[in-house]
Amino acid sequence: MLELRGVGKVYPNGKAALHDVDLTLGEGEFVFLVGPSGAGKSTLLKLLIRDELPTSGDVILDGRDLARVPRRKVPELRRTIGIVFQDFKLLPTRSVRENVAFALEVTGTPRGRIRPAVDRALAVVGLGGQADQLPTTLSGGEQQRTAIARALVHEPRLIIADEPTGNLDPLISWEIIQLLLRINEPGVTVLMATHNAGVVTALRRRVVALEEGRVVRDEVGGYHRED
Repeated sequence: MLELRGVGKVYPNGKAALHDVDLTLGEGEFVFLVGPSGAGKSTLLKLLIRDELPTSGDVILDGRDLARVPRRKVPELRRTIGIVFQDFKLLPTRSVRENVAFALEVTGTPRGRIRPAVDRALAVVGLGGQADQLPTTLSGGEQQRTAIARALVHEPRLIIADEPTGNLDPLISWEIIQLLLRINEPGVTVLMATHNAGVVTALRRRVVALEEGRVVRDEVGGYHRED
């Protein structure tokens, strides 16, 4: 589903963020992306959503070279990807339902399809009863669930989660991880960047580790992955 071939990224200031990265994600995988601050995780995620373009190499999503996707087609491309951030990025003056619906409204989805899609997404994350509340009245975990519902509402085949538990306490963090695992079960690919070593250790899932812009480890459950 997703392939990086010899990807390098050098920013205009000369900082090299990624070096010759090769990475393949298959349909329905759940993958942790780990590494210290400055390892290149954020840059890699930005390449996947075409927020940045590689300096060298290719980023292929569903058979499409992202560097060749015209800028006007980028919003269409991003509809196939659900993105979850550490800081939620919710609209504070809009209700939970309106926040989730907004992701469809900006892409021109017909009104008749928005309400059922929002209801489905809220049911998945367990927030049907809080649909009319404002984000400011919710707990941190509920705000992140709202953000996940917004990412899900397009029914994407790939979810990219950038430190989704970074602002949450351990118990709530575990609940969010369990939710992402449930979303992964029907075959949605999930790539989650995290510093949470405890979660990564507890779950025997594939782990890709970056250090100084290079992939230094690619293992499943502690065993080296052989492609």
